[in-house]
Amino acid sequence: MLSCADDFGVFLLPYLFFALLCGVPLFLLETVIGQYTQEGAITCWTKICPLSIGAGYSIIVIQLYATIYIMILAWSLLYLIYCFRGTLPWATCNNPWNTDRCVDHTSENWTAIHSGNQTVNWTSGNFTKSSVSEFWERGVLSMSGGIDEVGTVKWELLLCLLACWVACYFCIWKGVRSTGKVVYVTALFPYVMLAILLVRGLTLPGAWHGVVYYLYPEPSRLADIQIWMEACGQVFFSYGVSAGTLITLSSYNKFKNNCYRDSLLLCVLNNGTSFIAGFAVFSVLGFMAHSQGIPIDIVVHSGPGLAFIAFPQAVAMMPLPQLWAVCFFIMLIMLGLDTTFTGLEAITSSVIDIFPGTMGKPWRREIFLLLFCSVCFIIQILLTTKGGIYLFQLVDYYGANGACLLFVALVQCVAVGWSFGAERLCDAVEDMTGQRPGIFFKLCWRYFTPLICMVCFIGLFVDYKPLTSGDYVYPDWAYYLGWAMALSSIVLTPLWAIGKICLTKGSLRQKASELKL
Repeated sequence: MLSCADDFGVFLLPYLFFALLCGVPLFLLETVIGQYTQEGAITCWTKICPLSIGAGYSIIVIQLYATIYIMILAWSLLYLIYCFRGTLPWATCNNPWNTDRCVDHTSENWTAIHSGNQTVNWTSGNFTKSSVSEFWERGVLSMSGGIDEVGTVKWELLLCLLACWVACYFCIWKGVRSTGKVVYVTALFPYVMLAILLVRGLTLPGAWHGVVYYLYPEPSRLADIQIWMEACGQVFFSYGVSAGTLITLSSYNKFKNNCYRDSLLLCVLNNGTSFIAGFAVFSVLGFMAHSQGIPIDIVVHSGPGLAFIAFPQAVAMMPLPQLWAVCFFIMLIMLGLDTTFTGLEAITSSVIDIFPGTMGKPWRREIFLLLFCSVCFIIQILLTTKGGIYLFQLVDYYGANGACLLFVALVQCVAVGWSFGAERLCDAVEDMTGQRPGIFFKLCWRYFTPLICMVCFIGLFVDYKPLTSGDYVYPDWAYYLGWAMALSSIVLTPLWAIGKICLTKGSLRQKASELKL
């Protein structure tokens, strides 16, 4: 829930609303589809609703854009390497990348600022800049003036990116056999790190102020549509729905596996983890506010700012800063690995399902995966340049955005709830597990979830704001490219449906019967 850290007090209610009416029903729906059909994200629709196969291709396009998130792993790995220095480089201003505007938390300027003699904006101030911000912007990214200024490649980032792709490849190169073993580490280790950071965070001075800020709601903010849109997006990303990964991974289940029970337990675990993680995050932010003598809303940053500015600054202010920094970035790397290689598995499995004769042999899968990872790495070299962060933000904002996921979810609900039939899906669940979903899930699959997805999909366009990066405004061509990326995944579904209808022979009734309309 880090994307809405500054509004979580009021963010909790919308989050629970979307989790109950969208997250849980979609999680169960996709898990059942994968286990029932024993197929990947594309070919599963041939057994559910052939007209909806385009939704599977849309998912794969979204996953292709989502491969850029491996850059977060590369950044985290670079930070982790720097953690083993005697002094954390982002804690001081004695580095080659620092400017004369730099201020660190041990300097006299820091004391003057927080005694009321000076003021500073710690992320984008005009007169001073925190050492951790300069490390992120100048030391790690070496940010250029804009997306037009690509600049040179940062070799440290390039090597970290290569290491991350190699790690992802070997996590899944043997298929579910290797993935299953890796998950024991990547899924369980972050819980250990989270527990350590939670205990440490709650014992810091000022932590209680962060906890109060975390839990205390502002009812007036409920009228802000942006809060609801962000809550909806956070549910989709945290539950992993509309991404093809749930369908793919559940397709490896035994047919009689109790996916109904597993889905409900995993949803509860997901919500509980997010809620507990909030205490770890906000206890640290409360400590930062207490140490700096400023309101907590000033030190809260969302997105990359939280992971690469706020937390590094927080650990630099703690005793044994290297230890806590290592714990945090190892946790971040493990979480990122989980997300990345499950996405790669969804892509690989879909290709194998489409070409079972060509890709059926294990060694061919390994070669395909090697070629795919190599091509992705070569393309993403652009992200390691000085202008790479602008390209990363563009693809993140448009290519792998919430609107695309909402559209896929809407199509899935219509295909299952109305074409295949919610009642038939309940029969399938009962046949596999011996348990029958209640009427709540049938109502969600047919009415509540698709209606909410459609309203939010429209709401995102109504509330659309062009991408900016601080004071930087992207050129027009970048916005055109962004919209092309966003539409590239959405249009595949209707184009496939139209093409399928036109190419299917017979009368309208015969077409409807064959396409399961």
